[in-house]
Amino acid sequence: MPSPSPREIWKETWNTPHKKQQIVIGTVIMLIVVFIMPHFFNLIEQRKGIVLNDWLLAIIAPRNVSIVIFALIWAMILLIIVRAIRDPSIYITYCWAYAFVCIARLTSISFVPLDPPLGLIRLTDPLTGVFYGNSNITKDLFFSGHTATLTLIFLCLKSRNDRIIAFTATVAVAFLLLVQHIHYTIDVLTAPIFAYGFYRGTRYFLIKNNKLRNEETKTEQTRV
Repeated sequence: MPSPSPREIWKETWNTPHKKQQIVIGTVIMLIVVFIMPHFFNLIEQRKGIVLNDWLLAIIAPRNVSIVIFALIWAMILLIIVRAIRDPSIYITYCWAYAFVCIARLTSISFVPLDPPLGLIRLTDPLTGVFYGNSNITKDLFFSGHTATLTLIFLCLKSRNDRIIAFTATVAVAFLLLVQHIHYTIDVLTAPIFAYGFYRGTRYFLIKNNKLRNEETKTEQTRV
Protein backbone atom coordinates (compact mmCIF):
# COMPACT_ATOMS: atom_id res chain seq x y z
CA MET A 1 0.00 0.00 0.00
CA PRO A 2 1.52 3.35 -1.04
CA SER A 3 2.28 5.85 1.71
CA PRO A 4 0.02 8.92 1.85
CA SER A 5 1.17 12.02 0.00
CA PRO A 6 2.07 15.21 1.90
CA ARG A 7 -1.17 16.75 0.65
CA GLU A 8 -3.18 13.89 2.15
CA ILE A 9 -1.24 14.04 5.42
CA TRP A 10 -1.83 17.77 5.82
CA LYS A 11 -5.47 17.44 4.78
CA GLU A 12 -6.04 14.84 7.49
CA THR A 13 -4.30 17.04 10.06
CA TRP A 14 -6.28 20.10 8.97
CA ASN A 15 -9.53 18.14 9.28
CA THR A 16 -8.71 17.35 12.92
CA PRO A 17 -10.24 20.35 14.76
CA HIS A 18 -7.76 20.69 17.65
CA LYS A 19 -4.74 20.26 15.37
CA LYS A 20 -6.16 22.81 12.97
CA GLN A 21 -6.56 25.18 15.91
CA GLN A 22 -2.95 24.57 16.98
CA ILE A 23 -1.70 25.35 13.48
CA VAL A 24 -3.75 28.53 13.12
CA ILE A 25 -3.12 29.98 16.58
CA GLY A 26 0.56 29.01 16.59
CA THR A 27 1.12 30.54 13.16
CA VAL A 28 -0.69 33.77 14.10
CA ILE A 29 1.34 34.17 17.30
CA MET A 30 4.58 33.50 15.44
CA LEU A 31 3.72 36.03 12.71
CA ILE A 32 2.82 38.69 15.28
CA VAL A 33 6.15 38.18 17.05
CA VAL A 34 8.05 38.29 13.74
CA PHE A 35 6.24 41.55 12.87
CA ILE A 36 7.23 43.11 16.21
CA MET A 37 10.88 42.05 16.08
CA PRO A 38 12.24 44.69 13.59
CA HIS A 39 10.66 47.53 15.57
CA PHE A 40 11.97 46.13 18.85
CA PHE A 41 15.50 45.62 17.54
CA ASN A 42 15.67 49.14 16.13
CA LEU A 43 14.53 50.44 19.52
CA ILE A 44 17.10 48.58 21.63
CA GLU A 45 19.85 49.61 19.21
CA GLN A 46 19.47 53.20 20.46
CA ARG A 47 20.09 52.44 24.13
CA LYS A 48 23.37 52.27 26.02
CA GLY A 49 24.50 48.90 27.34
CA ILE A 50 27.52 47.41 29.05
CA VAL A 51 30.47 45.56 27.54
CA LEU A 52 31.22 42.25 29.25
CA ASN A 53 34.71 41.07 30.04
CA ASP A 54 34.66 37.81 28.08
CA TRP A 55 37.95 35.94 28.52
CA LEU A 56 37.15 33.42 25.76
CA LEU A 57 36.45 36.09 23.14
CA ALA A 58 39.63 37.84 24.23
CA ILE A 59 41.72 34.91 22.98
CA ILE A 60 39.79 34.41 19.72
CA ALA A 61 40.89 36.58 16.82
CA PRO A 62 37.73 37.85 15.05
CA ARG A 63 37.15 36.64 11.50
CA ASN A 64 34.29 37.15 9.05
CA VAL A 65 32.58 33.77 8.68
CA SER A 66 29.12 35.11 7.75
CA ILE A 67 28.82 32.94 4.65
CA VAL A 68 29.45 29.73 6.57
CA ILE A 69 27.10 30.74 9.40
CA PHE A 70 24.17 31.47 7.13
CA ALA A 71 24.85 28.53 4.84
CA LEU A 72 24.45 26.27 7.88
CA ILE A 73 21.41 28.11 9.22
CA TRP A 74 19.49 28.14 5.95
CA ALA A 75 20.43 24.54 5.23
CA MET A 76 18.89 23.52 8.57
CA ILE A 77 15.79 25.63 7.94
CA LEU A 78 15.39 23.93 4.56
CA LEU A 79 15.83 20.52 6.21
CA ILE A 80 13.10 21.09 8.80
CA ILE A 81 10.75 22.48 6.13
CA VAL A 82 11.24 19.34 4.05
CA ARG A 83 10.58 17.12 7.08
CA ALA A 84 7.56 19.17 8.17
CA ILE A 85 5.98 18.75 4.73
CA ARG A 86 5.55 15.05 5.53
CA ASP A 87 4.98 15.48 9.27
CA PRO A 88 2.78 18.40 10.35
CA SER A 89 3.52 17.71 14.03
CA ILE A 90 7.06 18.96 13.41
CA TYR A 91 5.69 22.27 12.16
CA ILE A 92 3.22 22.58 15.02
CA THR A 93 5.86 21.93 17.69
CA TYR A 94 8.47 24.18 16.09
CA CYS A 95 5.99 26.98 15.45
CA TRP A 96 4.81 27.19 19.07
CA ALA A 97 8.25 26.67 20.60
CA TYR A 98 9.83 29.25 18.28
CA ALA A 99 7.19 31.84 19.20
CA PHE A 100 7.85 31.28 22.92
CA VAL A 101 11.63 31.48 22.40
CA CYS A 102 11.25 34.76 20.50
CA ILE A 103 9.08 36.21 23.26
CA ALA A 104 11.65 35.09 25.83
CA ARG A 105 14.43 36.76 23.79
CA LEU A 106 12.53 40.04 23.57
CA THR A 107 12.05 39.89 27.33
CA SER A 108 15.63 38.97 28.23
CA ILE A 109 17.12 41.54 25.85
CA SER A 110 14.87 44.19 27.42
CA PHE A 111 16.15 43.42 30.93
CA VAL A 112 19.81 42.75 30.01
CA PRO A 113 21.13 45.78 28.09
CA LEU A 114 24.45 44.89 26.51
CA ASP A 115 26.72 46.58 24.03
CA PRO A 116 28.31 44.32 21.38
CA PRO A 117 31.60 42.54 22.08
CA LEU A 118 34.88 44.21 21.16
CA GLY A 119 36.03 43.25 17.68
CA LEU A 120 32.54 42.47 16.42
CA ILE A 121 32.28 41.87 12.67
CA ARG A 122 28.74 42.45 11.41
CA LEU A 123 26.80 39.51 10.02
CA THR A 124 25.80 40.00 6.39
CA ASP A 125 22.74 38.13 5.16
CA PRO A 126 20.02 39.90 3.10
CA LEU A 127 17.44 37.25 3.98
CA THR A 128 17.43 38.21 7.67
CA GLY A 129 16.48 41.79 6.79
CA VAL A 130 12.84 40.82 7.29
CA PHE A 131 13.54 40.35 11.01
CA TYR A 132 15.92 43.25 11.51
CA GLY A 133 14.29 45.88 9.32
CA ASN A 134 17.34 46.01 7.01
CA SER A 135 19.32 47.71 9.80
CA ASN A 136 22.67 46.90 11.34
CA ILE A 137 21.54 45.36 14.62
CA THR A 138 24.26 44.46 17.09
CA LYS A 139 22.64 44.64 20.54
CA ASP A 140 20.24 41.68 20.31
CA LEU A 141 22.63 39.74 22.49
CA PHE A 142 21.26 37.82 25.46
CA PHE A 143 20.49 35.18 24.41
CA SER A 144 21.63 34.08 20.92
CA GLY A 145 18.71 33.75 18.51
CA HIS A 146 20.75 31.85 15.93
CA THR A 147 21.86 29.24 18.46
CA ALA A 148 18.38 28.92 19.94
CA THR A 149 16.81 28.51 16.49
CA LEU A 150 19.17 25.72 15.50
CA THR A 151 18.71 24.03 18.87
CA LEU A 152 14.94 24.02 18.30
CA ILE A 153 15.42 22.53 14.84
CA PHE A 154 17.59 19.80 16.37
CA LEU A 155 14.96 19.05 19.02
CA CYS A 156 12.01 19.03 16.60
CA LEU A 157 13.57 16.73 14.02
CA LYS A 158 12.82 13.05 14.58
CA SER A 159 15.22 10.83 12.67
CA ARG A 160 18.61 10.02 14.19
CA ASN A 161 20.56 11.12 11.09
CA ASP A 162 18.69 14.43 10.90
CA ARG A 163 19.41 15.09 14.56
CA ILE A 164 23.10 14.33 14.15
CA ILE A 165 23.28 16.79 11.25
CA ALA A 166 21.34 19.48 13.14
CA PHE A 167 23.37 19.00 16.32
CA THR A 168 26.62 19.35 14.38
CA ALA A 169 25.32 22.50 12.65
CA THR A 170 24.22 23.97 15.99
CA VAL A 171 27.62 23.45 17.61
CA ALA A 172 29.38 24.81 14.53
CA VAL A 173 27.26 27.96 14.33
CA ALA A 174 27.60 28.58 18.08
CA PHE A 175 31.39 28.45 17.74
CA LEU A 176 31.44 30.58 14.57
CA LEU A 177 29.34 33.28 16.26
CA LEU A 178 32.14 33.57 18.80
CA VAL A 179 34.78 33.58 16.07
CA GLN A 180 33.02 36.57 14.48
CA HIS A 181 32.48 38.16 17.93
CA ILE A 182 28.75 38.47 17.25
CA HIS A 183 27.82 37.25 20.74
CA TYR A 184 29.32 36.87 24.16
CA THR A 185 30.03 33.34 25.36
CA ILE A 186 27.16 33.53 27.86
CA ASP A 187 24.71 34.39 25.05
CA VAL A 188 25.65 31.24 23.15
CA LEU A 189 25.83 28.89 26.14
CA THR A 190 22.44 29.86 27.58
CA ALA A 191 20.54 29.76 24.26
CA PRO A 192 20.21 25.95 24.14
CA ILE A 193 18.95 25.96 27.75
CA PHE A 194 16.17 28.41 26.92
CA ALA A 195 15.35 26.54 23.71
CA TYR A 196 15.19 23.17 25.45
CA GLY A 197 13.00 24.54 28.24
CA PHE A 198 10.46 26.02 25.84
CA TYR A 199 10.57 22.94 23.64
CA ARG A 200 9.74 20.71 26.61
CA GLY A 201 7.01 23.09 27.74
CA THR A 202 5.53 23.19 24.25
CA ARG A 203 5.59 19.40 23.93
CA TYR A 204 3.87 19.03 27.30
CA PHE A 205 1.18 21.54 26.36
CA LEU A 206 0.52 19.99 22.94
CA ILE A 207 0.42 16.41 24.26
CA LYS A 208 -1.98 17.38 27.06
CA ASN A 209 -4.12 19.34 24.62
CA ASN A 210 -4.24 16.45 22.13
CA LYS A 211 -5.11 13.95 24.87
CA LEU A 212 -7.87 16.20 26.24
CA ARG A 213 -9.40 16.79 22.81
CA ASN A 214 -9.24 13.07 21.94
CA GLU A 215 -11.04 12.21 25.17
CA GLU A 216 -13.72 14.83 24.42
CA THR A 217 -14.17 13.35 20.95
CA LYS A 218 -14.56 9.83 22.36
CA THR A 219 -17.10 11.08 24.90
CA GLU A 220 -19.16 12.77 22.20
CA GLN A 221 -19.05 9.63 20.04
CA THR A 222 -20.17 7.49 23.02
CA ARG A 223 -23.15 9.76 23.62
CA VAL A 224 -24.16 9.47 19.98
